[in-house]
Amino acid sequence: MERWTRFVLHHRFVVLGIWIVAFVVAGTAASRLSDLLTNRFTLPGTDSQRAETILRDHFGQRSTGAFTFVVQSDGAPAVSLVPDVRAAAARATAELPTGRLVSVLPLTDKVIAAQIVSDLEPADAKGHTAAMRKAAGSIDGARTFLTGQAATEHDLDPVFASDLKRGELYLAIPIALIILIFTFGTLSFLLPFAFALVTIPTTLGIIWIIANYMELTTYLQNLVSLIGLGIAIDYSLLMVYRFREEIRNGAPRDEAIVTMMTTAGRAVVFSGTAVAIGLALLLFMPLPFMRGFGVGGLIIPLVSVVAALTFLPVLISLVGTRLERVRMLPKRMMERRADTEHGFWARLAHAIMRHPWPVAITTSAFLILLTLPVLTLQLGPGSNEGIPKRLEAVQGLDVLAAAVGAGATAPTAIVIDTGRAGGVEDAKVAAALGRLKAGLDADPQVARVDFQPSSAQNVDPTGRFLNVQVVGKSDYGKPESLDFVTRLRDHIVPAAGFPAGTRVLAGGGPPGGKDFLDLTYSWFPWLVVAVLLATYVLLVRAFRSLLLPLKAIVLNLLSIGAAYGLLVVVFKWGAGERLGLISYDQIEGWIPVMLFAMLFGLSMDYEVFLVSRMREEWDAGATNEDAVVVGLEKTGRLVTAAGLIMFAAFMGFVAGSIVGLQQFGFGLAAAILIDVTIVRSLLVPAAMKLFGQYNWWLPEGVARIVRVPSSPLGQHVPHLRPTGK
Repeated sequence: MERWTRFVLHHRFVVLGIWIVAFVVAGTAASRLSDLLTNRFTLPGTDSQRAETILRDHFGQRSTGAFTFVVQSDGAPAVSLVPDVRAAAARATAELPTGRLVSVLPLTDKVIAAQIVSDLEPADAKGHTAAMRKAAGSIDGARTFLTGQAATEHDLDPVFASDLKRGELYLAIPIALIILIFTFGTLSFLLPFAFALVTIPTTLGIIWIIANYMELTTYLQNLVSLIGLGIAIDYSLLMVYRFREEIRNGAPRDEAIVTMMTTAGRAVVFSGTAVAIGLALLLFMPLPFMRGFGVGGLIIPLVSVVAALTFLPVLISLVGTRLERVRMLPKRMMERRADTEHGFWARLAHAIMRHPWPVAITTSAFLILLTLPVLTLQLGPGSNEGIPKRLEAVQGLDVLAAAVGAGATAPTAIVIDTGRAGGVEDAKVAAALGRLKAGLDADPQVARVDFQPSSAQNVDPTGRFLNVQVVGKSDYGKPESLDFVTRLRDHIVPAAGFPAGTRVLAGGGPPGGKDFLDLTYSWFPWLVVAVLLATYVLLVRAFRSLLLPLKAIVLNLLSIGAAYGLLVVVFKWGAGERLGLISYDQIEGWIPVMLFAMLFGLSMDYEVFLVSRMREEWDAGATNEDAVVVGLEKTGRLVTAAGLIMFAAFMGFVAGSIVGLQQFGFGLAAAILIDVTIVRSLLVPAAMKLFGQYNWWLPEGVARIVRVPSSPLGQHVPHLRPTGK
């Protein structure tokens, strides 16, 4: 690292020039990235995806690309409005590419529904929602609503954007600026923004190349910006503080940078790799939209590590001392904070060293207590119930739900492949179809079964495929709907007794939701194990210890488990209602996966910063207790400040009005707050005091395997820390 740093400093202007060119080129590419991103959602290899393929290829429709035009009469009988509804729906259909108006039916005396199908993905269909509403116009004596999955996504997009913008502008950014100014105390607080200014566009530029060959999700840009800024703050804090410490000790500028890189820089390399491992978990998920997050999650920490090894030391060499001269806080406060050996973190560290058992037992018990509600965690694929009721699509859904059932806009599509053209005329198929309909009618969750043998929506032109639409009484993501899918596949379809060679597939809303959960959580546990193993090996190299990596992983799992438990308490049990959070009995299925990937990496970030400094002190001859105390003194403030900034950023999601975003933001914010306060500030030093010299044990055989110097027991000769230091 020393040789590399001197090389970079010797060619500082060349390095800076390369980053400027990279910023310009990558920034240009990144500006075109949005056009290549999509919100398409697929479930490869599942029954629901196979059903969707048949619906698209043979019926010219997708269950998720359909619209429902709902009309609620103000007084006149619904049947009298059918001609007007048909005309309005036809005008709306004309605005939808591949759109077809397949039915106009009175549902009650006051409600009529017109069904419009297309073979478009929701991400493509939603763009036509406004034009369809305008073309449909109004109907005298009635209220009109255009709803369906695509219409709901269209109405939600501006809500997402507004919620994120409000959370960032009025909560996250102001709090982050205040914490940065207070933590740095000088104009050096600008360095993280300069760091992020080169790493985020560079990452997005690389992703632009990948997006030309791989389907990536729209929200990937948000993830890269969020993680990129967090990493920029973390690395800048750690390295600037070490640079400041060396300058204060009298080192020349370039020598201070060399020391900074051989200590803090080394920690950054391992930290960035740990973050990349955690987020790369998503790259191996079987869902394309999660793989997209994995691409960004893998690239942004790696680009940040490269920038930390090149751009940041050059930037500090050019402007670091100038920025450090401009104080943002009173001189007395700066001097008092510079005395880390007599400040808050020193007092806290010594208190923990005196009472390690009570601290370890109390904090561990508290975290386990927070984790216990996970036992009642209920996952769901998402639902229309957790979104604002003011949206037209949601209001239309509510009218439909009152008329026939909440599952009307996302029905189950039972696709029957008879195996040959004209197969629908087979007497055995017809008899089985009758038994299927009887079984569906008898199910308590079924509100209506739609099948007309003469309709092109139900029988394809070749007579090979059948499409039976089943409207549920509950919203597609509710437990009742998911239980219905299990009964349908395991009991109702087998009991129908379709002849050999006939294949029956269940697609649409509830089956798609169940397949999403089953597919996600059949892979997730194994990928978690792989991440834990890879992280352990990495940390053995970073800490030169067998015990510390294991301790880090266990504590990370505790903080993530506590966050999962708090999600149950706040949302399922309703404890967050007083804070304006939406109470909902399910946690959306993507959230635990994303939380683990992001939190495991970020939490390990803080662990590497803290323990690397402790290891440095131990190697310099400190006792175990002194190494832990100095490590907490020197990095406790940085880890806490970095964590609080990320806490503020994540709370920006909580300020929104959509339950999924609230759950995601709260889970991230709660875990980070727990991690930088209870875990890193209390439990880590207490555990390390109790483990004693075993913290630093690395047998020679293991050391050879991971290619680092060994750290045997009994050969450490500590020096006493001078009194008063």
